[in-house]
Amino acid sequence: MSSSAEQMPEWPTAEHVPAEEIARRQGVRPIASVDDLARPGLFESDDELDDFLADLYASRRANAA
Repeated sequence: MSSSAEQMPEWPTAEHVPAEEIARRQGVRPIASVDDLARPGLFESDDELDDFLADLYASRRANAA
């Protein structure tokens, strides 16, 4: 029987690229204001927003237990 080291595929070695460099290459810029995150019309109704928030809060409570 062969060892697990013999069964592992050889992966090409990739160059380490810092996150800051990846962001620069992709044109990502820092958020200057919370208004940059605003998405008007994201929820079609107040009920849809309420359902989303209820689910969000429930999932946070479930993870806290």
